[in-house]
Amino acid sequence: MEKLTKKKQVSALALLLSLTYMVSYLTRVNYSAVIAEMELATGWTKTALSAALTGSFITYGAGQLISGFLGDRVSPKKLITWGLGATAAMNLLIPLCTGPGQMCAAWCINGLAQAFMWPPIMRIMTSLLSPEDYSRVSVQVSWGSSVGAIVIYLISPLIISLWSWKAVFLFCALCAVAALVVWATRRYEPLPPERPAPKTAPEKKPARLFSPLLLGIMAAVALQGILRDGVTTWVPSYLSETYHLSSTIAILTGVVLPLFSIVCFQLAAVLYRRLLRDPALCAGVLFGAGTVAALLLVVFQGKNAGLFVVFATLLTGCMHGVNLMLICMLPPLFAKHGRVSLVSGLLNSCTYVGSAISAYGIAALSHSFGWGSTLLSWLVVALLGTGACFFCAFAKRKAS
Repeated sequence: MEKLTKKKQVSALALLLSLTYMVSYLTRVNYSAVIAEMELATGWTKTALSAALTGSFITYGAGQLISGFLGDRVSPKKLITWGLGATAAMNLLIPLCTGPGQMCAAWCINGLAQAFMWPPIMRIMTSLLSPEDYSRVSVQVSWGSSVGAIVIYLISPLIISLWSWKAVFLFCALCAVAALVVWATRRYEPLPPERPAPKTAPEKKPARLFSPLLLGIMAAVALQGILRDGVTTWVPSYLSETYHLSSTIAILTGVVLPLFSIVCFQLAAVLYRRLLRDPALCAGVLFGAGTVAALLLVVFQGKNAGLFVVFATLLTGCMHGVNLMLICMLPPLFAKHGRVSLVSGLLNSCTYVGSAISAYGIAALSHSFGWGSTLLSWLVVALLGTGACFFCAFAKRKAS
């Protein structure tokens, strides 16, 4: 399929990919959204329940590498279809599980299924869109994650009050089935990947994929994953335990985090396009802003629920901006090597290395040492991420 040039075609593709990415978040973030209610309803411990999150992050990260490799060779439409079908099945299975172990197994499979979404989406965008359209559409598609989180955090309390936490997974499974039907009627097939650069240009070989610079970026991506998903996952639990809010009210406050992330996506895009033009440098600035937010969380811990939500929102919003820079703006640089999907999968897998650490680590840390130590750990991670991004920006500029 040739590149899309008509505005209507580009808009239609952007809408389809945004909705698909939104559904992928509905069927993945739902577990995090209801974990506080699951703890109350089942009597299982927070640590036992969080094992499913840790396992899914691990399988999602590993699956990104598999999906990234296949995404440059197999039809992206097929990969997305497989992913949607499997995630629908696992969301239907969760309510039938009788213990944390079964939930962990099902959610690990769900994490692997989810990995077959983003790298194929990246390949479709880079292949069918011009650089200008890609820059704009990638931001719009990234909104899908925030919209999905907003929907699940809004609708979960309602569903729980009417039925139970199990019905949340049934609702999300139906959404995945609907998306699967839509993809079955679409025919978006990207152009074949370009050949690698000839041997006369060794500096452009795909081997540079594993340069020290990219390894530093991978570390920065992992650190933002710790904060982005860790804070989002455990904010309801913190509010419930510290301020004694009901689980439904605590879940509802989670709407603010993804809502503000949409604003941060736009601000990060403007900062990148109009001022910095360097993804690593832009990510460093955003990480620095996140560090300030993390410091304010430490200073004002336990004093006011509203202040906590505001500072946590700023922190996660900055991390979404960092994710946009390092996950969306970097992979197209490898299009000439036919490695867009692979690079996207590699970097995205690093996000979920961090997510896996945060899912279990924050639960264990808060249980053993309290939330004060947990908030302090967020500040340390933010400082390390800021340093990693600025180091990468400096190294990139020096190499050029």
